[in-house]
Amino acid sequence: MDAVGAPRRPARPVPPASLLPQGWAALPPQAPLDMPVRALEAEPDRHGRPAMPATEWRLIGLRRLVVIGGAVVMTGMAGYEMDLVFNAVQRSVAGMVMLLLFVMLFLWIALAFTSALAGFASMLAHGGLGLGIKRSGALPRVTTRTALLMPTYNEDPGRVMAGLRATIDSLGATRQERAFDVFILSDTTDPDIWVAEEAAYMALCRATGWGGRLFYRRRAVNTDRKAGNIGEWVRNYGAAYQQMITLDADSVMSGDVIVRLTSAMENNPGVALIQSLPVIVNGRTLFARMQQFAGRVYGPLIAHGIAWWHGSEGNYWGHNAVIRTAAFAEQAGMPHLPGRKPFGGAILSHDFVEAALMRRGGWAIHMVPALMGSYEESPPSLTDIAIRDRRWCQGNLQHAKVLPARGLHWVSRMHMLMGIGSYVTAPLWLIFLLVGIVVSLQNRFYKPEYFGDTKLLYPHWPHVDPVQAEYMFIGTMIVLLAPKILAYGLLLIDAPLRRGCGGGIMAGASILVETLIGGLIAPIAMMIQTAGVLSILLGRDSGWNAQRRDAGGLQIMQNVRLYWVHTVLGIALAGAAWSVSLPLFLWMLPVTLGLVCAIPLAALTGSEAAGQILRRARLLLIPEETDPPPVLHEAVVYMDQMAGRPIQEAIAALRARGGLLRVHEIMLPPPRRRGDPINPALLVGLLKLREAPDLATAVRELNRAEKSAVLGSAEGLHLLAQLP
Repeated sequence: MDAVGAPRRPARPVPPASLLPQGWAALPPQAPLDMPVRALEAEPDRHGRPAMPATEWRLIGLRRLVVIGGAVVMTGMAGYEMDLVFNAVQRSVAGMVMLLLFVMLFLWIALAFTSALAGFASMLAHGGLGLGIKRSGALPRVTTRTALLMPTYNEDPGRVMAGLRATIDSLGATRQERAFDVFILSDTTDPDIWVAEEAAYMALCRATGWGGRLFYRRRAVNTDRKAGNIGEWVRNYGAAYQQMITLDADSVMSGDVIVRLTSAMENNPGVALIQSLPVIVNGRTLFARMQQFAGRVYGPLIAHGIAWWHGSEGNYWGHNAVIRTAAFAEQAGMPHLPGRKPFGGAILSHDFVEAALMRRGGWAIHMVPALMGSYEESPPSLTDIAIRDRRWCQGNLQHAKVLPARGLHWVSRMHMLMGIGSYVTAPLWLIFLLVGIVVSLQNRFYKPEYFGDTKLLYPHWPHVDPVQAEYMFIGTMIVLLAPKILAYGLLLIDAPLRRGCGGGIMAGASILVETLIGGLIAPIAMMIQTAGVLSILLGRDSGWNAQRRDAGGLQIMQNVRLYWVHTVLGIALAGAAWSVSLPLFLWMLPVTLGLVCAIPLAALTGSEAAGQILRRARLLLIPEETDPPPVLHEAVVYMDQMAGRPIQEAIAALRARGGLLRVHEIMLPPPRRRGDPINPALLVGLLKLREAPDLATAVRELNRAEKSAVLGSAEGLHLLAQLP
């Protein structure tokens, strides 16, 4: 490795054992790359900013002043007006609490508003690229080696391989596929899924002809989860590749965007990470189709806005990005946070921290939202996204311990603060609503004291200005809905997007549908996030669970069990508002109606039938749905062929398929060395095998951990082979 950490160019990977079919390789020869786990208090290794003209730095500074300063000015003006609503005649504790909560919440939406305005200007100017990237035209030539990393954890193997096969085929269409190798990095703990992954890997090798460039590795011990999985690959194989592209289990990327991102990384030596904008696709339920419509129509506006003022201090969303391997190895080793879980231990939302650490080391982090061709999927229901959101909530709150780290760029700290704020604002909103109800009830049922002990010319009249409050409500809603209005304006002048969304009228109707249903879901999401924050503050760890990606809603009784609390709270809030006045009841109706209807809303939005009814009505359409690009079309075809198949019991599969057993044996971890810790599950599993009279009995007796340990042991496989 040279002074700046450029990785060595390796020889072609070769199969590690002759038992593999000709041209296949389970893992390439190791090319180690030192990846220290750095303390957050460490000083950055690289000093100074990446090469950029001084005028451009001044321009980025001016943009940040406009966006952040504009949000602060708007919040100051709104706070002044809200102070007139509650405290015009006399200040009270309740009024000051309401004012403080309002200012914090309004600053959040004001920053989104000014950033959206920046995105609107950027899109009108056809911005959103940079780094010499072109969105069309002849593809640049890639001259270095790049690894595509597909981490997976207890996912449907057919679903994972379907998206990966479409990506590989698209890379092949660029005729530059020999510059890329693919690694499937499994952390799967279910032994049946593990063996199914190996079978799916073999099938993918045969289908693509990439046997010599397609590798599979399963970790027996899931140290540090996904971050540890990537880190282990970097330490063992990273020096062989100048870039790595991280994927997720639901990722699909076109060969065109992969080549353009990789070439940009080659041509910009001061850049560590380039993130494109993933588009949500393949949604079938109403909830998933709302998510993909919002992401496709509003997402580019938001992404262009943050790219416009982030500059080289961008963020990382964890997948579908190209990363300079040496920069990642040099700076982005994940430390364990001090203290107990959920705030201590391994960092769950490691992507934000990895970007911040690489930027601290002097490397640039860029986003190019105008480069299309990167895709992902949405969870199918509100409940499924709540499960994922709970883990993200814990990961973002952990960033409170990362913020004081020395040397971080202030924009990187701002990314983390905004991540924390995205969850903390939910309980703040709930408190704001509850305090408002309490103040209204107090004014309604408690007799005011007009004359105090001090002799005054006029009495202390209780005062809440209803006209001023109405103006503030209208103004806040305009700020909140403005990004959607701006996005619709951009849609109308973008002919391909307009046609892909069903035309201007149907796109407008879709925005209305998404806004109305999304508005009803918003208070339910507020309660879910509030519960997540409270559970973390009470010390509950989220764990690590596989994500459900297939369509389909929950049974009605499951929805009742999950959302009855939301319904009760909605009824209580509605009753309290009604007891005060009809205008307050109507004012609170968007919140209370969503909570009261939480159970049917969860069932409706998680329904595939409801999603398809709206699709047939040409609502919530996106271009990738009406006219899918080739890589997405292939991914859907492969998904229909490969995904959702029953997972065969692992021992039976290995006994029935000799070729699968040979590949499984080759990919076993190395045997235990003297001094290595002893796996108790393996000892118990081997004992059960020795005592079992036949194979069927052994399969029944082994629990999941014992079965995994036995299948990961040469001795265990030998004993299984001896059983009748």
